[in-house]
Amino acid sequence: MRAAGEDASVVRLLPWSGTGGKPCYVVGDGTGYVSRAADDVEEIQLDMADELLGHAADLLAETDATAPQLHFLAARLSESLVQVKRVAESRGSRLEATLPRADGPDQP
Repeated sequence: MRAAGEDASVVRLLPWSGTGGKPCYVVGDGTGYVSRAADDVEEIQLDMADELLGHAADLLAETDATAPQLHFLAARLSESLVQVKRVAESRGSRLEATLPRADGPDQP
């Protein structure tokens, strides 16, 4: 909960990169067009990661998987992990921003 008069804007890491792979951010209350588009992209990325895990389980259960197949799988898993990590970082920072701040001497 925010105190009266407290700014409700939060900086959000978006699930896509900008020019040169630089991170993209949006500032707002999470209800705007870009935030909703980011929610949709995150959902797609997480669904794709889930599907990829299923494919990985199937391929790894086979005893005759070839080196190129395993290489392709590892590359896709790596790409997916980067996306899921970005989603986790974005959601974690937004969650952290909603927590009350204690300005006591024991706080970093």
